[in-house]
Amino acid sequence: MAITRAQISQELVPGLNALFGLEYKRYMQEWEKIFETQTSEKAYEEDVKLAGFALAPVKPEGESIQFDEAGEVYTARYNHETIALAFAITEEAVEDNLYESLSARYTKALARSMAQTKNVKGAAILNNAFNPLFPGGDGVSLCNANHPLLAGGTNSNVSAADLNETSLEAAVIQMAAWVDDRGLLIAAQPKLLVIPPALTFVAARLLDSALRPGTSDNDTNVFFNNGVIPQGSYVNHFLLDPDAWFVTTDIPDGLKHFNRVPLKTATEGDFDTGNLRYKSRERYSFGWSDPLGIFGSPGAP
Repeated sequence: MAITRAQISQELVPGLNALFGLEYKRYMQEWEKIFETQTSEKAYEEDVKLAGFALAPVKPEGESIQFDEAGEVYTARYNHETIALAFAITEEAVEDNLYESLSARYTKALARSMAQTKNVKGAAILNNAFNPLFPGGDGVSLCNANHPLLAGGTNSNVSAADLNETSLEAAVIQMAAWVDDRGLLIAAQPKLLVIPPALTFVAARLLDSALRPGTSDNDTNVFFNNGVIPQGSYVNHFLLDPDAWFVTTDIPDGLKHFNRVPLKTATEGDFDTGNLRYKSRERYSFGWSDPLGIFGSPGAP
């Protein structure tokens, strides 16, 4: 339905002092700090995880060398979604010289809506990280204690603990125990602590104080002095659980965002009604290939 003069009747009243409600500040694209962005020219994208070789065995003198096999482990698919929103202004409103004021205000509102939608879509990957109804290529949720390995066994990139010094230390130690699909240790390193607004001050005390937080001991704060979380903390305002927290890692091909069609806007007249129509459209996908690109906790049960 188009915006009519009746819908904006108060805007036509002489002596109107102010219009408000569309000029709120907006959060930046917070997903950009968490996801690796790539472009796509296909209907969907697929990443295939490969397995290398196990530890090399001893070759007894005079005996044949042992052969090992490499192979594919699983495929992660990214299905792009089309996100679009439009509005229209009636022909009569255009004729009454309301075109410039209405288009200026509501194109800003359109941009705000598209930007917030993308933030929500990106954060949904983390909001569903512990939900078994949202499995990845290996058949389990993004943050899970049982990511299966080709050679047997599992990796865990989850804990059930509130954010504090002990739980953050345990997460870093847990990352050091990760292995690849053939059981070889992975040199995974933490990068960024991702938190909801409710944990802003907890994270600041953990990472930004020179001495251990919350104790009377004069011990050094290893997170601060050793740069254990080198990129510090980052608040994502679109995380729904106030207790959930995440640590991104340097594992490649973790959380990914594919940009199939960048944001486009268009304006056109409608022949049948004479209305002036505005449209914004983009096409993209969010997901993950290697779940070890992130560690997560929903907080204590």
